[in-house]
Amino acid sequence: MWKLLDWSVLTAYCALIFWLSAQQSLPMPMAFEFQDKVQHAGAYFVMAVFSWRALRHSGPTGSSLALMSFLFCSIYGISDEWHQAFVPGRNSSVWDWLADSVGAAMALTFLLKFNLKHRYRNA
Repeated sequence: MWKLLDWSVLTAYCALIFWLSAQQSLPMPMAFEFQDKVQHAGAYFVMAVFSWRALRHSGPTGSSLALMSFLFCSIYGISDEWHQAFVPGRNSSVWDWLADSVGAAMALTFLLKFNLKHRYRNA
């Protein structure tokens, strides 16, 4: 049951990001410079946690699991930026993709460092 739940959460989160990326850009007040990059990193930090939880059911552990999760998030980030290139009012940015990848790497570093994989290994 946990496997289905973990994959469902990841799928729903990816669908949410896709839907948000399909929206025309709305003017957002910027509280500080590079706020959008922090938002990208935060969104992909969460995605990395969800992908870690889903992919752990496939067998890899430790650094292999982290690498698979990172690749998933990074490739999804590339596809998201490509998708935004076709949405009126949106643009595609390598810097946004890098922020996505940094956010994913931060989450995975945290998960590896604190060894949370053991807590959920057989859940």
